[in-house]
Amino acid sequence: MLIHGFHAVLARLRRAPQGVRELYVDAAREDARVRELVKAANQAGLRPHFVDGARIAKMCPGKRHQGVVAIVDFAPPALSLDALLDATSAPLTLLLLDGVTDPRNLGACLRVADGAGAQAVIAPKDHACALTEAAIQTASGAAESVPYIMVTNLARAMDTIRERDVWLLGTDDAASTSLYDEALPASVAWVLGAEGSGMRRLTRERCDALVRIPMAGKVGSLNVSVAAGVVLYETLRQRLARTG
Repeated sequence: MLIHGFHAVLARLRRAPQGVRELYVDAAREDARVRELVKAANQAGLRPHFVDGARIAKMCPGKRHQGVVAIVDFAPPALSLDALLDATSAPLTLLLLDGVTDPRNLGACLRVADGAGAQAVIAPKDHACALTEAAIQTASGAAESVPYIMVTNLARAMDTIRERDVWLLGTDDAASTSLYDEALPASVAWVLGAEGSGMRRLTRERCDALVRIPMAGKVGSLNVSVAAGVVLYETLRQRLARTG
């Protein structure tokens, strides 16, 4: 598959260079970003192809490629929910997405889940986005480090997660408890709905508690990937405070 743009390609070269098969760079570009990219490629033992910009535009029609395209192998982690729960003995941090259908939101959620140390992102097979090229591009390598597990029934998956002593927490703008007033348990699964529609009723009812993300400005809610970043990093902050 193809990935394009400096950020996505550089992230891939740094995280999983063995999967980068070919790298094409617009020969007309001679700036600092190109030099950084070429340095990373050389460190990975990869020799970039400097080609005419028209060739790159033909490889990525209509895309903001910035003069950089890589051909990569893509190997997402293949893992079922049961296998994940059976294999993990450490405290769990999971992200459950209900109704998130935008691939860029999914990619951003995978990326922040990787950064905060979450073990998986979980979504239903319906009412959800598959791991598309746009999601993979946005994830900047996290689609290969964080399992994206699609389950047949999200409510039933939540019951399975709860049976493993994982606390199910949802976000709700109308919740009485602030995120920063909630003492988070060792293992937590955050449940987020799509911006606008939010969680479905059955999903909401299965949460052990609901918290709100404090909003100090005039905007009433956050994009789901931003909200994921807030709650996952608060989980990480509290975990580090307990251990450290």
